[in-house]
Amino acid sequence: MTNAPDLPAPAGRLDPDLDFQSLNIAVLTVSDTRTLETDTSGQLLADRIGEAGHSLIGRSLVRDDVEAVAAQVKSWIEDPEVDAIVSTGGTGLTGRDITYEAVTPLFEKRIEGFDTVWHMVSYQSVGLSTLLSRACAGVANGTVIFCLPGSNGACKDGWDNIIRWQLDSRHRPCNLVDLMPRLMEV
Repeated sequence: MTNAPDLPAPAGRLDPDLDFQSLNIAVLTVSDTRTLETDTSGQLLADRIGEAGHSLIGRSLVRDDVEAVAAQVKSWIEDPEVDAIVSTGGTGLTGRDITYEAVTPLFEKRIEGFDTVWHMVSYQSVGLSTLLSRACAGVANGTVIFCLPGSNGACKDGWDNIIRWQLDSRHRPCNLVDLMPRLMEV
């Protein structure tokens, strides 16, 4: 087991008696204007994934196209090595913002509480501008999927205040890692 840094967990605690379980996480950037070299939000997520003790198993940049985004996410969902996916970009309200439309049909179950908590956290940073975000999360084929807005601030808020803790096996009273073995139950 990898040992991740021990930071204070918001609205919960890290149990020091539990081992940290490293996950394989893929990062998807949805953008018509960025390249992997200029993709600061994708790089921010990749860096934080490593800093938290997880493995970056894949990273991709896909144009704002429903079929292309869905195809990339599906390929990771079908890969048994991928535990979680975090996307950045395409969650706004404009015509080119299609991440929500591409990804939510793939969800077997939505993590509806993520939307609520995301907006609570985001409100602290950007106030009412959080209304313009369609950040969301769900589960498909045992893979946890988070879709964040494309700004660095939104990625910091999402990872640092929500996702990091739910993907930490030591977080109590509960976390998504504990549920992962049971996500495929019938």
